[in-house]
Amino acid sequence: MDKIINVPYLDQSNAAPTGCESVTAVMLLQYLGVDIGINEFIDKYLDKAPFEQRSGELYGPDPRECFAGDPYDPEAMGCYAPVIKKALERVIGEKYEVIDETGREIDELVEEYIIGEGLPVVLWATINLRPAIDGPNWKLYGSGEDFMWRSNEHCMLLVGTEGDSYVINDPWDNNGVVRCDKSLVRRRHREQYMQAVCLRLLP
Repeated sequence: MDKIINVPYLDQSNAAPTGCESVTAVMLLQYLGVDIGINEFIDKYLDKAPFEQRSGELYGPDPRECFAGDPYDPEAMGCYAPVIKKALERVIGEKYEVIDETGREIDELVEEYIIGEGLPVVLWATINLRPAIDGPNWKLYGSGEDFMWRSNEHCMLLVGTEGDSYVINDPWDNNGVVRCDKSLVRRRHREQYMQAVCLRLLP
């Protein structure tokens, strides 16, 4: 069954060069009628922390806990699903349940949320669906554990399904609303740990 949700599009290029996760979340919020902009979301609701050098080694935050770097910095990294879940809960948690759906197949998410609930899905894949690249690495604050980032990480808003394509609001480089081969999106989604965040209207 084909279905496409018409969601306001936002480009990250000038607003937040590495803030795809936040820009995607704001697209979702604006679709729901929330009066919020990219800067407000990043500055007020997103957890973030910088990198630093310690004795010649790079230390940084856990992207499962906060944004690694600054979304306004073109050299920053990004964040994972739990961080966006927490930020969305701060904005809209009294009206919607925010669900970390990491690990579920995209087609299940389409069926349950896009077709079933009429709600877009915050989805992790890669920039222009290029292969994920291992690295860079850094040591995590607190534990000192080695962490490997998977480069080309990218977050987009899944808004529909049409034949052999997923329909996606892609904030990268003003790409706009794009139709992407389902098998390729699934592959890149797996390379970024099958991360997704969804909403469900509370009763």
